[in-house]
Amino acid sequence: MARVLAIDTTSSFGSFAIVEDERVVEEVIVPSDDGYSPILFGVIAELLKRHQWSLESIDCFAGAGGPGSFTGVRVGLTAVKGLAEGTGRLAVAVSNLQAIAALGQAELRAPWIDARRGEIYGGLYSADLMTLAPEMVATREAWERTLPQGAEIIDGSSRALAAAIGVIAARRFRDGLAVDPAAIDANYVRRSDAELFAKVF
Repeated sequence: MARVLAIDTTSSFGSFAIVEDERVVEEVIVPSDDGYSPILFGVIAELLKRHQWSLESIDCFAGAGGPGSFTGVRVGLTAVKGLAEGTGRLAVAVSNLQAIAALGQAELRAPWIDARRGEIYGGLYSADLMTLAPEMVATREAWERTLPQGAEIIDGSSRALAAAIGVIAARRFRDGLAVDPAAIDANYVRRSDAELFAKVF
C-alpha cells in the first residue's frame, strides 16, 4: 500500500492531493494569485489531518515539474524536496503536460497550456501517457500543425492537476521509478527571462 502527497503550485489554479494505491483520496483546489509560499504547508497540514495521515505515513512526495510559472514550479518542487528529505522518502516530478494528458480520452492526446507572449506549451502523448513528441513552446497554430490527425487537443487552463500528478507518481513509485529528492528537476521548456537577458549581454 503506497501513499502519495502531490502538489501543484505552477499556476494561479493550484491544487493538492493525497493518493493511496493509485486511488485519489482527496484533491483540494486552492486558487492563489498571491503565490503559495505563505499557505502551502497549512493546506497540506489540514489535508493530512482530515484523513488522519502523518507525514511519516507518506511513501512518496510528488510535484508538478512544469512547464508553468517559473516561481510556482520552484516553490512546489522545493516543498516536495524538503518534505521528502525530511522524512527520508522518495520523490517524483511530473510534467504538467503529461498530467493534463491523463485527463484525456483518446488514443493520441495533445495537451497544451498558455505560455503567454502569444505562445503555448504543447505536447503529444499516448493513452498510456508515453511521450510521443518533445514538449515545445510555440504559437498554438504552429504547434497544431505538428500534430497527427485525430489527436485530442486538451486545454489545461484552470485545471486541477494534483490528483493526476499523484496517480502518475504512484505508478512510478510502484515501478521503482521514484528517485532521491535531490535528483528531481524542473521542466521549464522555455528559458526564464533572466537566462534570456543574460544571453543578450
